[in-house]
Amino acid sequence: METEAQLTTAEESEIAHRVNWMLALDQAFENFYELVAPEPKLAKATKKAQGRILRSATFFEDTIKTILTTNTTWSGTIRMVNALVTLYGSPLSGDSSRRAFPTPEIIANSDVETLRTAARLGYRAPYVLELAQSVTDGSLDMEAFKTCELHTIELRKQILAIKGVGAYAAANLLMLLGRYDYLPVDSWSLKMVSHEWYEGKPVGPAEVEKAFERWGKWKGLAYWLWDWSFNATD
Repeated sequence: METEAQLTTAEESEIAHRVNWMLALDQAFENFYELVAPEPKLAKATKKAQGRILRSATFFEDTIKTILTTNTTWSGTIRMVNALVTLYGSPLSGDSSRRAFPTPEIIANSDVETLRTAARLGYRAPYVLELAQSVTDGSLDMEAFKTCELHTIELRKQILAIKGVGAYAAANLLMLLGRYDYLPVDSWSLKMVSHEWYEGKPVGPAEVEKAFERWGKWKGLAYWLWDWSFNATD
């Protein structure tokens, strides 16, 4: 949206802060590139300077969206997110056909039944509502996760304490925070590892972990950027 209005110093600072966070401009990957340089399957990552994962403006939004990826298809996640935005998102000024992701306060004023039926969140409805209410009443500061200096093990425990967030979701959220110590193991990763290293034979989480353990604290990013030659749609 274009405007002729002059931005204030505070507004310019806020925009710069949000862009820096959303594009992960605060992260450095030189150590990762050096570590994976000998690996052909990660050559593209180094060549194209990959590694930054696009993030939402707030960690609350990313956490809600991550909860909505669990036990569903990607199209199901998109449907649920769109439903939340349509029901509770504020229209953008100058373009009422577009809406922002809803704030915790707006979702907190909803109820489980509405979230379950109108937004069709299913079993996730109470988790989404409780998270929004916890942020709204100040008992949980989601933005503090962005600058948390705890060891990853302790940070993971705090993230897992959020209802609706399991091991898979926690690993994804940790990666958004620049912590790559854990793998987001799901049915897709099991399938890909099976075909990459086990000739299509069934594997479990242990095999996924083994496949990337050599990358240490960078294993989540190595998994994310791996050049999977196997076509997941086959």
